[in-house]
Amino acid sequence: MVFSRLFFIYIFLPVCLLCYALARGTKHKNTVLIIFSLIFYAWGEPVYIFLMLATAVVNYVAALFIGKYQGKAGDTAATVTAVVYDLIMLGVFKYSGFIVENINAIFSCSIPIPNIRLPIGISFYTFQTISYIIDCHWEKVKPQKNFKNFMLFISLFPQLIAGPIVRYSSIEKEINERTLQLSDVSYGLNRVALGLAKKVLLADQLNIIAESFLGNIGGSSTVGAWYGAIAYGMQIYFDFSGYSDIAIGLGRVFGFHFDENFDHPFICKDITEFWQRWHISLGTFFRDYLLYIPILGKRRKYGGLFLVWLCTGIWHGANWNYIIWGLYYGLFILIELLIGKKKMKKIPVIIRHIYSKLIIIIGFAIFYFEDLGKLGLFFRTAFGFGKNGFIAVQDKISFVNNIFLIAVAIICCFPLIRTIKNVTDKRFTAKVTISSAAAVVSALLLVLTSIILVDATTSPFLYYQF
Repeated sequence: MVFSRLFFIYIFLPVCLLCYALARGTKHKNTVLIIFSLIFYAWGEPVYIFLMLATAVVNYVAALFIGKYQGKAGDTAATVTAVVYDLIMLGVFKYSGFIVENINAIFSCSIPIPNIRLPIGISFYTFQTISYIIDCHWEKVKPQKNFKNFMLFISLFPQLIAGPIVRYSSIEKEINERTLQLSDVSYGLNRVALGLAKKVLLADQLNIIAESFLGNIGGSSTVGAWYGAIAYGMQIYFDFSGYSDIAIGLGRVFGFHFDENFDHPFICKDITEFWQRWHISLGTFFRDYLLYIPILGKRRKYGGLFLVWLCTGIWHGANWNYIIWGLYYGLFILIELLIGKKKMKKIPVIIRHIYSKLIIIIGFAIFYFEDLGKLGLFFRTAFGFGKNGFIAVQDKISFVNNIFLIAVAIICCFPLIRTIKNVTDKRFTAKVTISSAAAVVSALLLVLTSIILVDATTSPFLYYQF
């Protein structure tokens, strides 16, 4: 099921909210959420729901063993077993075809390539279970003894499909007991409306531009290649941050406080800061669970950094462009690390902004082109070696026709809402006025989004494929 569909907005979600409101006590409310979460997932994955259930059972039992044999051999055995199981499941369903393809190419084999459809959300709920198991092993959290409560953590539909990667420690207390105030509901619904608007009004429209120029890179000019890459970068941002907004908003409506996943990444001044603001839940996952693991018997600063960015690329997809993309960012993180924070800050801010935006735009192009031949064509075109010249008529026409969309998208990359909130929070009257205005704007955005969705074939959120 997709958030940006009228069925979800006007049937599934209202029915879920009604049943949730009628349920008395946290236990019954949890049951309602589990039932609707399983329906939500089974709507698009009727078979793979059993894979998710199996993952939940394996990790639930493993955590109980970890708690029972804490600090002993049984603890380590259970931890290793659960993590290996999770990684094998992820590897089989996400990477088996890629691995066989490369074996065939390297060794001139003809092994049949498995055609396994990727279960939606497997990358996200797998990382959630891994973080839970490791945190239990490290004694950061206590194993959840109630399977129903653990199942809620795994299957909670607001963030099940495309994150953010929610850690058990973040919602441990709220699973067992949570309070819900009117302000939470108001905030949550406003956030949902904002996320839908980002997806339908911005991301889906920017997709048309990106596909026109990157999808036909052979016919694009130099300006067209950069224009398409910029549009694609903003598309991914509004698509994924829009999903995160909806997830965080829905979580708040049900009484859960999920951590933020984006913090206006395009205002960054360097690549390190960009990754502190972009897909925060994934970045902190790798930082906390992978960066400091021993390599060849000891912790290695640069080796750990390489491993993090290699895995970041691999996590995003079973294709070489994602691996290149991960190592590409890792290289610039390493360069900035070697330069040092103090020296980086001495570089003029305007230079840092130009540098970071160029690197980010090129990064999005690498992310887009799974065909490495077309990626090479993009680089030749973008750097003036294409066959279509510097600028084409279609570039000018597209820019003029979409200038309002582009302007709004750029403006929305800045933390305007946060700035307004910081100013108005100091004055009660202004705070009430802005709160009322936010509700009106959210309602208008929902109406406009709904009108567009009536006749539109909305594409799924991009991160569904990861």
